[in-house]
Amino acid sequence: MNRPPAPKGVLYVIVCAAGAAPTAQDLVVTALAEGWEVQVVATPAALGFFDVPAFEELTGRPVKSRYRRPDEPKPPRADAIVVAPATFNTVNKFAQGIADTYALGLLAEAPGLGIPVAVVPFVNAALACRTPFLRSVETLRAEGVRVLLDPRNEGWSGAKPWREALDAIGAPRHGDAE
Repeated sequence: MNRPPAPKGVLYVIVCAAGAAPTAQDLVVTALAEGWEVQVVATPAALGFFDVPAFEELTGRPVKSRYRRPDEPKPPRADAIVVAPATFNTVNKFAQGIADTYALGLLAEAPGLGIPVAVVPFVNAALACRTPFLRSVETLRAEGVRVLLDPRNEGWSGAKPWREALDAIGAPRHGDAE
């Protein structure tokens, strides 16, 4: 008998403006199949990089890209976060605590709240070897953020490491991070 997977909690998938943004749908499908409730959050620039209605239909939730108004319902709190694809700018801003978008605001708070975060950078080799990026990766890892780089340390330019991202955040039950 095929039973549905046990609920794992709420997973926020933060999508940035990178060419791999449409493939984050595979991450969402895998997470849903494993029992996660998924909330997709997009950086403002990412909205033009993927099919927003397709993600909304898949998750049953609106894609968020801005802070909610006081009259809008509060989304459920994240039990885990995967940032994929993560851009050079997002990795660097996250490491510096810059919260100038809704997505970065969520990320700025996550380590302090004990929410597991996996970051999957999709950057080219020229950006991946830059000192600011390498410092940011080191800073995030020192705070317990899992930054997944491809074996060449170039940011997963071709492969889609969704399985690695889900493994990196583990399987917290709702409320474990509180």
